[in-house]
Amino acid sequence: MMLLISVLAAAIVPGIALLAYFYWKDRYDTEPVSIVLKMFLTGMLIVLPIMIVQRSLTLWWGDSPFTFSFIISAGVEEFFKWFVLYHIIYNHTEFDEPYDGIVYAVAVSLGFATLENVLYAFLQPMTFGDLMMRALLPVSGHALFGVFMGYSLGKAKFSVGKSIRNHLWLALLLPIIWHGIYDFLLLTVPSTWIWLVVPFMFFLWFRGMRQVNNANAVSPFRFLKREEEVKS
Repeated sequence: MMLLISVLAAAIVPGIALLAYFYWKDRYDTEPVSIVLKMFLTGMLIVLPIMIVQRSLTLWWGDSPFTFSFIISAGVEEFFKWFVLYHIIYNHTEFDEPYDGIVYAVAVSLGFATLENVLYAFLQPMTFGDLMMRALLPVSGHALFGVFMGYSLGKAKFSVGKSIRNHLWLALLLPIIWHGIYDFLLLTVPSTWIWLVVPFMFFLWFRGMRQVNNANAVSPFRFLKREEEVKS
């Protein structure tokens, strides 16, 4: 029983911890927890349809490293995330600053990654160390893909004219590219992947945190926050 609890905790805690981290990175106007949790659960709900589509595409197109990495894995997963974000939260009244796109996209991505982690833990023989490695790489990877998607969604939300469509496309295409590269490295250099994937993850974290800071820097609430600090 204790082993079961330990495995379940190792599969779930990384996603929750990363979601809390990015949630509290919102410096000026944190989002309602209920809506963030709703998007997290939505990310879990899309796991099954994603698995069905991926299985169908694998039978149809095969699973060569490029096809699997950029279409079956990254393409399908990031499209479903983008689709639910656009149709559920993009026009929501609570989406009222650029950083909100990051919060909600990370919530969907980590909901997906968390349930995926649980399924891996119970459907495949994995040690506690394996789960920790998944926390450091695939789970954090999904969080960062969510940052890239959410950053572009935030820019689309507060742009005008043709820029809206351009940023919406970037919100879909950039996560697919980064996710696809990550998967392609794992599949094509299995014996030396750690020497390429770990530096690549550091690069993604550096890029992701720049976008986090940039999104916060253009928040319309930053002046109100400063006024409150001055008055206090």
